[in-house]
Amino acid sequence: MLTAGLLAVSGITALSSAARAADADLARNGGFESGLDNWSCTAGTTVGSPVHSGGSALQATPAGSDNAQCAQTVTVQPGAQYTLSGYVRGSYVYLGASGTGTTDVSTWTQSAPDWQKLTTTFTTGASTTKVTIYTHGWYGTGAYYADDISLVGPGGTTGQPPAAPTGLKTGTISSSSVGLSWTAVTGATGYAIYRNGTRVQTATGTSATVTGLTPATAYSFQVTAVNDAGESAKSAAVTATTTAGSSGGSTDLPTHALVGYLHASFANGSGYTRLADVPDSWDVIDLAFGEPTSATSGDIRFNRCPVTECPNVESDADFKAAIKAKQAAGKKVLISIGGANGQVQLTTTAARDTFVSSVSNIIDTYGLDGLDVDFEGHSLSLNANDTDFKNPTTPVVVNLISALKTLKARYGSKFVLSMAPETFFVQMGYQFYGTGKFGGQDPRCGAYLPVIYALRDDLTLLHVQDYNSGPIMGLDNQYHSMGGADFHIAMTDMLLTGFPVAGDANNVFPPLRPDQIAIGMPASTNAGNGYVAPAEVTKTLDCLTKRTNCGSYATHGTWPALRGLMTWSVNWDRFSNWEFQKNFDAYFG
Repeated sequence: MLTAGLLAVSGITALSSAARAADADLARNGGFESGLDNWSCTAGTTVGSPVHSGGSALQATPAGSDNAQCAQTVTVQPGAQYTLSGYVRGSYVYLGASGTGTTDVSTWTQSAPDWQKLTTTFTTGASTTKVTIYTHGWYGTGAYYADDISLVGPGGTTGQPPAAPTGLKTGTISSSSVGLSWTAVTGATGYAIYRNGTRVQTATGTSATVTGLTPATAYSFQVTAVNDAGESAKSAAVTATTTAGSSGGSTDLPTHALVGYLHASFANGSGYTRLADVPDSWDVIDLAFGEPTSATSGDIRFNRCPVTECPNVESDADFKAAIKAKQAAGKKVLISIGGANGQVQLTTTAARDTFVSSVSNIIDTYGLDGLDVDFEGHSLSLNANDTDFKNPTTPVVVNLISALKTLKARYGSKFVLSMAPETFFVQMGYQFYGTGKFGGQDPRCGAYLPVIYALRDDLTLLHVQDYNSGPIMGLDNQYHSMGGADFHIAMTDMLLTGFPVAGDANNVFPPLRPDQIAIGMPASTNAGNGYVAPAEVTKTLDCLTKRTNCGSYATHGTWPALRGLMTWSVNWDRFSNWEFQKNFDAYFG
């Protein structure tokens, strides 16, 4: 002990002491106090509770084909010893390191109802300069938590973080995007783009286009430079205001609209309702349904209910007169294509062109205001190699987008375009997209997202069917089920907030405007699974438009401009003494 003390005093340090003196915590943002900065997560977010220390911790939720891994790559020294540790909660939580150059290591806990510390050690290989540390759960076992992850050992020769970028300026600006460019930074390996202070995407070059923006809205942008040593300070900010856009032809809809489907081509237990007998409360009436002559023909036909099935059906002349009367009263009458029995697959450009011409013929014949796309079942499905919703390659998706854009251009800005996808095709995209990275997933998962994204500036209304749905994970990483206001609140919050697709924080489906959103609900217990009583409908509207009466789900905003409600159907609501309509009228006046 005396000899060691003398050596230290004299400045002559033993090798082991030198190694210990150089040890440092190399994990960046190990406490998740800066969100997910420096971490790459497949299905993670940060939460304020529970935490082990500080104000944040990681919450990650494994799915059936994803273990919700969060990882970062750290610069290390060859032939050095490191200690990896962290605190975790949950079942089957793992902490490990890969790429060590020797033996990769991991440690885990089967069950940690409270914070439990996991620790493991490793020695790097003779030429190893980078190691990946990670935490993950196990497939389908529920959310896990991690906090205060550290990697202690001698730091690598990373140098210094790069300087902040300069010369940031805006380029092309549209209603939904802003182009940015900046001067290259010496030593930078990439760049991060911030919108209104929040990191939204990365770039390898010196330009990027930020998409998914709201028309006629001002934004502030900054850029940072990154390398192995870390991230620079933010650049000076630039501001840009997006253009007004086309507003999707919705300018003459009422502030709050009631949308309903009218059984025009068939009868069921609800009975046939003449169009002229639909009360004035209904602002948008979707005629159900136009259906294809075959699944892949693209040839859509609208056949009115025959008198043998609907004894009280009106004549074609009276039907057309009722359409004109509704339009004169400020209502919109659309043809809805698809439905549960109308599978439409535009597999070829010929089918696409036939779709455009046949739908145009229906619109022109009856003098309609637009089109509702109610593709269900197997109409939309993604090919195995189609992984980017912003740049789809699957023919049935690409051809549908092209067809809808053609129809919108043909009829102009007043053309009403609406969509009624099921939750499986939209919100399920938060967890899964197509067949997934490893295959095996349902290729229909999230398949509507590229269509909605491509038509977002042309879309008048999106009313997702919040019914006949299985449990869907919300932005709180909890599953939500039908039967109460909570389901509608969580599903609608996802559309108005935006969400990472398949858990990829760098691939975010951007929020839609509140005036584009109507919430789809069954009109009665007869109409479909997922019916909620008027009191639950009121709770839903209170929470989303006033942020009151929200229950357990915390929304990410307040949207008084929410367009309204959609229901299946006008006929079933009449069957139930107009309960749905009366509640809407009472709420919005």
